[in-house]
Amino acid sequence: MALTSSEKLAQRLALGVPALLLGGAYLSEYGFGLVPCEMCWWQRYAHFAALGIALLSTVAAPKRVWIGLAGLAILVAGLIGGFHAGVEYGWWEGLTACSTPSLGGGDPLEAIMNAPLVRCDEVQWSLAGISLAGWNFLISSVSGIAILLLLRRKTR
Repeated sequence: MALTSSEKLAQRLALGVPALLLGGAYLSEYGFGLVPCEMCWWQRYAHFAALGIALLSTVAAPKRVWIGLAGLAILVAGLIGGFHAGVEYGWWEGLTACSTPSLGGGDPLEAIMNAPLVRCDEVQWSLAGISLAGWNFLISSVSGIAILLLLRRKTR
């Protein structure tokens, strides 16, 4: 069964939003040196899942189910971003202490001394007083809800 116009729009959002947000995350990391903290990675994991599920919706039936699951994963990424923003702004305490990347091979002491310390409760960058986690909350939450609402439409 072919997708309706609203379902096609939902699918495009489910593909585009996580792809663009992940692209922005990697641009900020590798282009501008903003190293992600542990909670930043949690948000990325949800976007990776959303993108994979959205890609699956292009080839596997039932497409509406896959699009809806991708929308839910985007919404989860947004909720994690909202939680992270609250930690950054001191509204509540985070669940865990942020960790540094794995030490890998070589001298562990040197790896510890050279590893960047990125705290989850500090804003690295903001626009209009909103941190990256806050922007992720806004964009992902609105997009996830929009995808789910578009799937509820019955029009062709």
